[in-house]
Amino acid sequence: MRKLLLLALFLTSATIFAQGTLTGTVIDSDMNAPLPGATVMVAGTNQGTTTDFDGNFSLDVDSAKGKVSITFVGYQKQTINFNVTGGATQNLGTIELGPDADALSEVIVIGKGVIDVAIGRQTPVAVSTVKAGEIQKSSGNMEFPQLLRSVPSVYANTSGGGYGDSEIRVRGFDQSNTAFLLNGQPINGMEDGNMYWSNWQGVKDIANAVQVQRGLGASKLAISSVGGTVNIVTQTYNNVEKGYVQQEIANDNYTKSTAYYSTGKNDLGWSSTYMLSYWQGDGNFYEGTSGKGITYFFSVGYKPSDEHAFNLLITGAPQTHGQAYQGSIAEALKYGKDYNENWGYKDGSLYNERTNFYHKPVLNLNWDWNISSQTDLSTVIYASTGTGGGTGPLGGYDNKYNENGQINFDEIIAHNRNLPTTEIDGQEYRVGNHPDLEEELGNGYITRASMNNHYWVGGVSNFNYEINDNWEFNVGADYRYYHGDHYRQVTDFLGLDGWYEGRNASIPGGQTVFANYDVNLLDPTFNRARNDQQIGYSNSEDISYIGGFGQIEYKTDLFSAFLQGALSSQSHTRYDYFVYSLPENQESEKITNTGYNIKGGLNYNINDQHNVFVNAGYYSRQPFHDNLFLNFTNDINPLTENEEITGVELGYGFQSELVSLNLNAYYTKWGNRTDTSTRFIDFDEDGVDEEYLANFNLLEQTHMGIELDFIFKPTEELTINGLASIGDWKYSDNPVQSLYDSENLEVVPGFENAISYIDGEKVGNAPQTSVGLGVDYKILDNLSVDADWYYYGDIYAGIDPISFTEEGGEVVELPSYDLVRIGASYNLPLSNNTSLDFRANVDNLFNEVYLTSLSSNRPAAQGDDLYKGINTSNRGYFGFDRQWSFSVKYNF
Repeated sequence: MRKLLLLALFLTSATIFAQGTLTGTVIDSDMNAPLPGATVMVAGTNQGTTTDFDGNFSLDVDSAKGKVSITFVGYQKQTINFNVTGGATQNLGTIELGPDADALSEVIVIGKGVIDVAIGRQTPVAVSTVKAGEIQKSSGNMEFPQLLRSVPSVYANTSGGGYGDSEIRVRGFDQSNTAFLLNGQPINGMEDGNMYWSNWQGVKDIANAVQVQRGLGASKLAISSVGGTVNIVTQTYNNVEKGYVQQEIANDNYTKSTAYYSTGKNDLGWSSTYMLSYWQGDGNFYEGTSGKGITYFFSVGYKPSDEHAFNLLITGAPQTHGQAYQGSIAEALKYGKDYNENWGYKDGSLYNERTNFYHKPVLNLNWDWNISSQTDLSTVIYASTGTGGGTGPLGGYDNKYNENGQINFDEIIAHNRNLPTTEIDGQEYRVGNHPDLEEELGNGYITRASMNNHYWVGGVSNFNYEINDNWEFNVGADYRYYHGDHYRQVTDFLGLDGWYEGRNASIPGGQTVFANYDVNLLDPTFNRARNDQQIGYSNSEDISYIGGFGQIEYKTDLFSAFLQGALSSQSHTRYDYFVYSLPENQESEKITNTGYNIKGGLNYNINDQHNVFVNAGYYSRQPFHDNLFLNFTNDINPLTENEEITGVELGYGFQSELVSLNLNAYYTKWGNRTDTSTRFIDFDEDGVDEEYLANFNLLEQTHMGIELDFIFKPTEELTINGLASIGDWKYSDNPVQSLYDSENLEVVPGFENAISYIDGEKVGNAPQTSVGLGVDYKILDNLSVDADWYYYGDIYAGIDPISFTEEGGEVVELPSYDLVRIGASYNLPLSNNTSLDFRANVDNLFNEVYLTSLSSNRPAAQGDDLYKGINTSNRGYFGFDRQWSFSVKYNF
């Protein structure tokens, strides 16, 4: 009886004090994904709760009226009024939290079914997301890869030296083995898996968020997720009208002008967005690497009903820029750290014989169909066409460099004009590479372009079915078709009239090429070399890919698990018009390989603050096209098999109102790998390195390590974030290697299927130890400052083709280094909801001198010239010196 009385009193008091109930859903405005673990508190009280896996919350409140605050580490706080007079339940609806720097709550992502976004405390993978606010801070000449420096085990290297030549390595794996997706569309090259960021210069202007899933990740597609998966989510359908114009300036005469406008949603459900920018500069650091480019972006969205949403996106970034290949440390010490061996003056103007130029328009169409409350179908179809390549020298000239280390182009032109003429069709021409030229006179010297044109179409479709509140099922298909054309064409005869090509088997008597093709910004898009004007080589390929995938997912408030599988077939046909004279031999045998993967993981939320997860997977991945054929012919490479990738990962997460922390451990083993890359080697020991192509077969690597990242927000004004990663990345077997002369594609004697003794050696070109610490402090509501410090250690040289032909070799270790970046942002409100944003950045504040990578591996020996313990004959890149940028943006 007494217990019943106490229960009655409790229920009575609960009725008196619980005035009503608040419900709602909290989501990430950038990713349009739920925010589990967000804190919902009644202002001025200790009444609160946290959101569940789907971002939902229900909170009983004692007051009839008041304010509720919604917070989550790294996001902007939201405060909402409520009124629950009479014990009512008030649904606050969907509450969107944006990043601290700049909330973009009006952005809605279309294509969510094919964009595999991982959700913290639910998806059991190691994941980091760079929000729009962080992206917008990166003004000036900072490139897209540098946006990801705040992610553990990610290294953004300034490889290539020119605009857009940076690269990203995740857990020690290069870009060909990290998957990149644009709104669900795979964008790694289908021939070799590589990424060329110069073709994607506008990504940071249009990106809404970038999510990095390290390891095998959560993507349902059978893609190159050895190191990780990078999801780039662009702006699509905007509810609100907005626009801006922006002017940016930076070191080395860099300027960029941008105009952006979004119409917002009209009464008929249409929304469109437009962006156009133009940039130019003298180069970030290296001499002779000037560049210029245009970025255009157009997106139109249509929502005719709650069931359907469409978005069409067209973007491209035509550009041209000079390049700086890795030179020797000795030359850098002699001529300056920014020395570049590829340029000189021609007729008084700067001329770089190594220039990259490309234009890759992309069309992307997304369709979301909400079939019912339980079923959705999401589809993306895409197409792209690419035109361009890279220039380089062809021929020879003994006195190539002057006393300043620059190329004597005027002397080369004079030498070419003094070569004897050849009679062709009754007229006299100075023809380089002609068999009639006497050997002591040389064969002339020109610049040529290696062209890589392509056409690519594809589509991904995903069907999602929510079986009940706990179970969810996905099934889908992925199709891609790619056609590529590769050949060389003359860009500058340098005083000659023509160039003789005698290696084209389909023209037995040889031919003289008289046409040259400019590499200005848009010229290559509309002006391609005819077949009879191609030199060096001419080959094409067709690659087709079709795959199916499925996923089953189970989730409760405490537990979630998924199991994924994919099966794919990939076929390759190669066409060679130079090596083979007969048409029936010009088409290779069709090679078809089957690949598959299976992976799964589970996450357990111990309580509102702690969670643990584990995932594992196995990939049998088809080899890239470039590795399937021998000696750059149609002959099949018998050593190429499916690559075998095994990954295991453990993780722990802690989350509170003040601190967010993640700790991960991983193990990845990668066997049967094939790798092809450009190397510069001085075989004849004349002091000048020649260009070669190195091919390694049957590589095996084992990567393991631990990662830590955290965000600490002690006050609304101060945010501190940090990262640390320690890896142990080694080769775990001895591969075979072949080496080819890049000019004639012939095998170098002694380097055909030779053993490379690298078992147990460290994997190079990325730091195996890295630490970072960042601070963001809001001085005023419209003024903030931020700074980052990064430390990189345990960096090793890349494995070169000649250092490990015998047992007992060692990998050269580079000196460790650290960098400091500072920045400041100021917002000036104006009338009529307009404003001015000012942003300043300084990277490498203390002008640190450091080596980012070495492409050769020459250990120090007694008597060698050394730089910080490194043999100065090694070829490598010095990192950029102090970089600065400033921008002004007018928002309307």
